[in-house]
Amino acid sequence: MGAYKDKGGRWYVSIRYKNWLGEPSRKTKRGFTTKRDALAWEREFLQKSAGSLDMTFNSFYEVYRNDLQNRIRQNTWVTKSSIIEKKILPYFGNKRVRDVKPVDVLHWQNIIMETTDENGMPYSPVYLKTIHNQLSAMFNHAVRFYGLPENPAAKAGNMGKEKCGEVLVWTKDEYLQFIETLRDKPASYYAFETLYWCGLRLGEMLALTPTDFDFERKIIHVTKSFQRIKGEDIITPPKTEKGIRRVLMPDFYAEKMGAYIESLQINENDRIFPFTKSYLHHEIRRGCAASGVKRIRIHGIRHSHISLLIDMGFSAVAIADRVGHESIDITYRYAHVFPSTQQEVASKLSKMILDQN
Repeated sequence: MGAYKDKGGRWYVSIRYKNWLGEPSRKTKRGFTTKRDALAWEREFLQKSAGSLDMTFNSFYEVYRNDLQNRIRQNTWVTKSSIIEKKILPYFGNKRVRDVKPVDVLHWQNIIMETTDENGMPYSPVYLKTIHNQLSAMFNHAVRFYGLPENPAAKAGNMGKEKCGEVLVWTKDEYLQFIETLRDKPASYYAFETLYWCGLRLGEMLALTPTDFDFERKIIHVTKSFQRIKGEDIITPPKTEKGIRRVLMPDFYAEKMGAYIESLQINENDRIFPFTKSYLHHEIRRGCAASGVKRIRIHGIRHSHISLLIDMGFSAVAIADRVGHESIDITYRYAHVFPSTQQEVASKLSKMILDQN
């Protein structure tokens, strides 16, 4: 223990400690300009290796990353780490974990709520809640595994809200009007046909290969998802365990899709739609401009499929099974998107009373 000078005049530390298996280990760190810096690093390293809550938030982030990174989807970790590094560590990084109080979280929330994005716009309520949830998740980890008495982020309360306004969707007529404008590009046409008529998530659709289609039984086997992460194409499991599923194709779609895949003349394990999300963002803008249909988000097409099934009278259980929802409660969130439903309820109630009189 202690700091030492090397022949070049730089300071270094060489530490004996016990690793997580309880085995004796040694850690050497070189290149410090001052003895004070070397001893500060040594102290922080020992606190981190012991799981001491006297470590800084910067050090706890390294612990948190080592504990969780290999347990969650890569794209999920990329999103999580980006928020932590850009929105949390600049404020809490040098604070000791045990010293962060609810009032510190409250002050941090005020700063984040006053922050604007690259376009000068304040963060959306949904994004504010997402940022807070990441901080709270870190404190929950410290409570559960490292003995922190309570979660100061939970005590401070949340900011933002879970969802903002209603999700825009297309009716069947709007979708049919939109899709006619994409017939000049078969790849775009069949990509949107897959999203609308089968209810796949965007990443699930982009990962499809010919082997995923069983045209004899009219089944799509959904087993994977495509992501572009830091410029690299990544194939991951679906978003949830329920995401691994079999989706039955409508007859008309199966017939057209079978002919399209055959026309591609690609290998069985090649992606049918070999492009990224940005290409489809461009195509939805183009189709909406050409058709005059209101612009919705690409994920709104999946909402549109679910809403169509609700409007057709299918149960929440059946719909959740088809689209890979973990809970039917998620499916119920979509029920508001057909405003005609409330009118239909009121009309039927009125008719029932009239019939009795």
